[in-house]
Amino acid sequence: MTGDEELIQVEQVIERLIARHPSVPPGDIELIVRDIHKRFSDARVHDFVPLLVEKAAWQAISIRAAGTPAPSSRTRPRGTHAVTVI
Repeated sequence: MTGDEELIQVEQVIERLIARHPSVPPGDIELIVRDIHKRFSDARVHDFVPLLVEKAAWQAISIRAAGTPAPSSRTRPRGTHAVTVI
C-alpha cells in the first residue's frame, strides 16, 4: 500500500465514522482518527493501518458517546503508550 492509498483510506474511515456517529461532532471524529493514525507512523507494514485505525477510533468514539471520557494521549504518564486490544 502506498502512502497516498493509506491517506485515502483514512479519509474514508473518517467519512464512515461520521455517518455512523451523528451525535458526535465531525471535527471531533476527525481529530480522534488523525491522532490514532499518527500512532502508526513508525509501523513497518502499513497494509492494515487503516483497519486498525478504524477499530481503535470506533472504540474511542463509542466510549465517548456512552459518556465515558476516552483516554487522551495527553493524560498518559510520560514514557507510556496506549495499547488498543481488538
